[in-house]
Amino acid sequence: MAMGFEHGRLFAQAAVTEKALGLLEQAKKAAVEYAVPIGGKIVGAIVLWVVGRIVIGVIRRGFGAAFERRKIDGTLVRYLDSVMGVVLNLLLVIAILSLFGVETTSFAGILAAAGVAIGMAWSGLLSNFAAGVFMIILQPFKVGDYVVAGGVEGTVKEIGLFATSIDTPDNVRTFVGNAKIFGDTVRNFSTNPYRRVDIKAQLAHSVDPHDAIKRLRARLSTIKNVVKEPAPSVEILEFTSAGPVLAVRPSCHNSHYWDVYFATNEAIVKEFTDAGYPVPAENRLIRQQAA
Repeated sequence: MAMGFEHGRLFAQAAVTEKALGLLEQAKKAAVEYAVPIGGKIVGAIVLWVVGRIVIGVIRRGFGAAFERRKIDGTLVRYLDSVMGVVLNLLLVIAILSLFGVETTSFAGILAAAGVAIGMAWSGLLSNFAAGVFMIILQPFKVGDYVVAGGVEGTVKEIGLFATSIDTPDNVRTFVGNAKIFGDTVRNFSTNPYRRVDIKAQLAHSVDPHDAIKRLRARLSTIKNVVKEPAPSVEILEFTSAGPVLAVRPSCHNSHYWDVYFATNEAIVKEFTDAGYPVPAENRLIRQQAA
C-alpha cells in the first residue's frame, strides 16, 4: 500500500512538472512573438530620439550661423530658433509614434484641432507675437530710439516677444503690446540725423520784425549743439492782436532736443531784452453802442 501511495505521488509530480514545462514553453513563444518586436521598437525609438536630437541641434546651429553671417537682428534669430525647435521636435515625436504603429494622420488632425482651439484662446498673444516678428523684420525702430509708438512717447528699451518696453520722458517704464504698436502710427525721432525745434516768439506792434529776425539768426548759431546744416530759420509766422509772431526753428540731434529747446527760449528772452523791445500787449477795439 505504501508503495502504491509513493507511486501516485511521483506520478502527480511528473504531471505538474510537465505542465510547468508547457507553460514555460508557451511563455518563451510569447516572448519571441511579442516581446522581441516590442523591445526592438523601443530600442529603435531610443536610437531615433538620440539621432533626431543630434540632427535637430546641427540644423539649429547651422541656421544660427547662417543668420549671424547675414547679420540678422538677434531678437529675430531667437524667434526663428524657438519656432524651428518646436516644429522639429514635434516632427521627431510623430516619427517615433509612427514607429510604434500609431496612426500619425489622426494624430496630426488632433494637433491641428488643438492648435486652432489654442489659437482662438490666445489670439491676442499670438497677434502680439506675430506683430513683434514683423517689427523686427521691418525695423521701424530699434532699441535706443526715441519714438512715439502705440500712443506712448519715449526711449525704446526692449523689443520683447509680446510687448515693447519704453521709458517715457518722466522716467516711467511702459509696456505696450506689439500688435497695438504695429497697427498704429510710429514716429521715430532718432532715424534722421537731426530734428527741428519749433518755438514761437511774440513781438510787440512797435518792433521791427526784420530787426528781430536778424538778431535771432545771429544768436541761434551760437547755441551749443545746434547744427549748421540746415541753418537755423527765423521767419514771420503770423500776426496777432499783440503783434507779429516769429517762428524760431533751430535744428539739432534728437538727444540734444530739450537742451536746445530751453537754450533757444533763453536766447529769445536775452536778445529781446538786450534790444530793449517792449513787452507785447494785446490791443482790443471796444465799440460802445449809442444809447
